[in-house]
Amino acid sequence: MRTATATAVAVTTTLLGAGAAAVAAGRYAADAALRPEPGRPLPGGPRLSVHSVSDGRVTLTRSLGSLRPGTYGLDAPGVHAVVGPLLPDAARDPDTVVRRLLAVTHGSLRPGTRVTLTPQVHLGNPRTALGLDHADVDVPGELGPLPAWFVPGIRDTWVITVHGLGSSREHPMAVMPFLHRYRLPVLDLAYRGDLGAPAPPDGLGHLGESEWRDLDAAIRYALRYGARRVVLHGWSTGAAMALRAAERSALADRIAGLVLDSPVLDWHTTLRALAVARGTPAAVLPLAVRAAEGRAGLRADHRAPGSDPGALRVPVLIFHGPDDTLAPWAPSRRLADARPDLVTLHTVRQAGHGAMWNADPAGYEEALRRFLTPLM
Repeated sequence: MRTATATAVAVTTTLLGAGAAAVAAGRYAADAALRPEPGRPLPGGPRLSVHSVSDGRVTLTRSLGSLRPGTYGLDAPGVHAVVGPLLPDAARDPDTVVRRLLAVTHGSLRPGTRVTLTPQVHLGNPRTALGLDHADVDVPGELGPLPAWFVPGIRDTWVITVHGLGSSREHPMAVMPFLHRYRLPVLDLAYRGDLGAPAPPDGLGHLGESEWRDLDAAIRYALRYGARRVVLHGWSTGAAMALRAAERSALADRIAGLVLDSPVLDWHTTLRALAVARGTPAAVLPLAVRAAEGRAGLRADHRAPGSDPGALRVPVLIFHGPDDTLAPWAPSRRLADARPDLVTLHTVRQAGHGAMWNADPAGYEEALRRFLTPLM
């Protein structure tokens, strides 16, 4: 009897220890998934090798990522370059692809460099990267000043741009030349957790659930300094922030429209992808996702942005596609199907998360032109 009891106690102790270890691992993985890390590569962006560089061309490792159409950044420590379309007629071997090399904006791109394909095509600020005059401004937020770039225009409808996961306010510079051509003022916001902005109180990102209040502060700033109405243009979690602002802001009646690029509308799938990307072991992955949802306040009884199509009051343009593995596009399709009177879904194929413009810049900007014209 003593032996059986001792064995039972040992087994119970072992199970409790394993459970405690799993809980600890789950909390660690949850923190890794939620802790803001602007610029850290997101899932779906494999590292590539540079094989050769010459005559406006770069040869890269062949992969699903390097085969994507469009324009992208190449990032490595101390290096940033911009690549354009594939050059299918260029001489290459079966394991490589050749793309147009548009610019090397920082450092030196050499054979052997390990790079990541990224949607961020510009570095610096609107003046250094694009030649656009701008002002560095501080938006008063609830946690402290939020740095932003303001690119002036003559219209009284402003576009407020807000980046998403794995990027910074440099990402929205991809659409600034287009917006500037149509003389739209642009306020490009950095929010809690970004470089130069206040840290979140708990040190974690909340997939837009708390960050939307920084976007609300940007709306107040724009209206204070001359905007009559605003269009919110968000990527990824920035798109979720835009939806939340339209639902919750006291100034929602001054929002003329929403542009949502790769919107995060399914927290569970996004958190799972982030946890996997941070190396969470499969054994604790479900626990990690539950822990992340709990720590971010994203429980099952909490409604995700866009889950109530009837709450929409303004026109919405969604850029999304089936190849986004971080934010599935099914919720975007459901939202568009539920509100065809307000929501337009522009489907972009062969595009990763946050890279809808990159895959088809001309198509993206034409859809944006059609949407914004009646709102200017």
